[in-house]
Amino acid sequence: MKKNIKWLLMVSLTFLAACNNDDDNNTPEEVPVIPGSAVFTKYVALGDSFAAGYSDNALFKRGQEGAYPNILAQQFVAAGGGAFTTPLMNDNLGGLLLGGNVVAGTRLYFNGQAPVNVTGKPTTEITAHLTGPFNNLGVPGAKSFHLVAAGYGNVAGVATGAANPYFARFASSPSTTVLADAATQAPTFFSLFIGGNDVLSYATSGGVGKDQKGNLNPATYGGNDITDPTVFANVYTALATTLTANGAKGVVANLPYITALPYFTTVPYNPLTAKSLGGNNEAVGKATIKALNTQLYGPLKQVLTAFNAGDRINLLSETAANPVLIKDESLTNLSAQLTAAFTPSLGAQTAAFYGAVFGQARQARATDLVVLPTRTDIGAAPKASDSGLGIAPPAPLDKFGVTYPLQDKHVLIPTEIAEIKTATDAYNTTIAAVAAEKGLAFVDTRAILTQLASGGYRFGNYTMSSTYVTGGAFSLDGVHPSARGYGLIANIFIDAINAKYGSTLRHVDLGLYPIQYPASL
Repeated sequence: MKKNIKWLLMVSLTFLAACNNDDDNNTPEEVPVIPGSAVFTKYVALGDSFAAGYSDNALFKRGQEGAYPNILAQQFVAAGGGAFTTPLMNDNLGGLLLGGNVVAGTRLYFNGQAPVNVTGKPTTEITAHLTGPFNNLGVPGAKSFHLVAAGYGNVAGVATGAANPYFARFASSPSTTVLADAATQAPTFFSLFIGGNDVLSYATSGGVGKDQKGNLNPATYGGNDITDPTVFANVYTALATTLTANGAKGVVANLPYITALPYFTTVPYNPLTAKSLGGNNEAVGKATIKALNTQLYGPLKQVLTAFNAGDRINLLSETAANPVLIKDESLTNLSAQLTAAFTPSLGAQTAAFYGAVFGQARQARATDLVVLPTRTDIGAAPKASDSGLGIAPPAPLDKFGVTYPLQDKHVLIPTEIAEIKTATDAYNTTIAAVAAEKGLAFVDTRAILTQLASGGYRFGNYTMSSTYVTGGAFSLDGVHPSARGYGLIANIFIDAINAKYGSTLRHVDLGLYPIQYPASL
């Protein structure tokens, strides 16, 4: 019954050149562009994948050219800004090679039915080192503490995960840090937008990681862990202190609640209807629901009720949308109790299997967030590698979300969402305090994402929203902005800079930025 979510709207893939225009401009044309108290002569941007221009699950030339720092640099020119260099990829396919072997895949595009990868082999070789310095120091995958980590750009460490493949292409030396490569350029102005990845990998993995609050040694963190807020505060303060040491002005941005991204809001918690369960045949689906209620959901609810956990499972409805079945590791494990209860009717071996599978199972609720890749797993057969038991379960317990619980990687549960929010709030407290202390322009990206997720952002005759594929603000990976989304980020950065430094930088016209890139660029 493996089934993708179907798209209700078709999206035009006509590509519009990503160029700047003053039509969407809050500053009157007759007012000259001035820098105010800012000096844009040497602009350096520090950050992660957003600063780099990552989009559609890849880094590629056209996306880099439309990154918000590149857009800002173009707008700075009229106010005295200088040259701005970017470590460009070799092609518009995206992806990476390491010793000729593909280690990162190509970008996504929408083929009219679903997002798919552009065909072709990447041509960007990590070991082909670029000579800088580069003004755009956005590094996909970078967490806050990575910007001060010596050796983060050491090619020798890429294969083991000790170094970053993107930074390895253009780091000034194997032992340098991202911050050092920024500081040596003596910037007169900088942008700093970092911290998203300190919670993002935890979230996109479905909470497969650990909240490291209280652990001040990031060298001991796993790749999907949440960064301790004190570690973040120490690093962020050091970044700002170094960047402003010679009097440079700058702009910093806080962090949105990433759980509002399309990656977490697109797949419904309750996609199981009679039609979907019947493969578009409602009569078959109703018969399937009757069988499931009789043979699985009913017996499970009866036994769980006996252990005061009957609210974990309810019978499926033939007329309403039903929630998927998930594993909630925060629940008391009732495996032993289920095994004992089912042994008389199923036998010891089968009962033990049922106990292991359903000991922490429940139906999803509206407070759970099903991550984007799960859309292709609902109804699919669990494999030994992702069942959580080390074996591929036999029929009839072989349908993820229907007869077998979706696992930790598939869903963010409320306790995990709360951990993400708590960490994000702590990071944002630090960012706001540092911005105030150092006299920096401050961008509230949390507010703009909230607006995109609840009603949308209007400009001219357009509305942008966070709706997956059709909303216009985010690319097909559900996390990173589209070209238009990056234009919006640049505009809100410009607003903050103008407000803080008295400059009159102009907006770019968002209508001239595409919401999707076509297959061929």
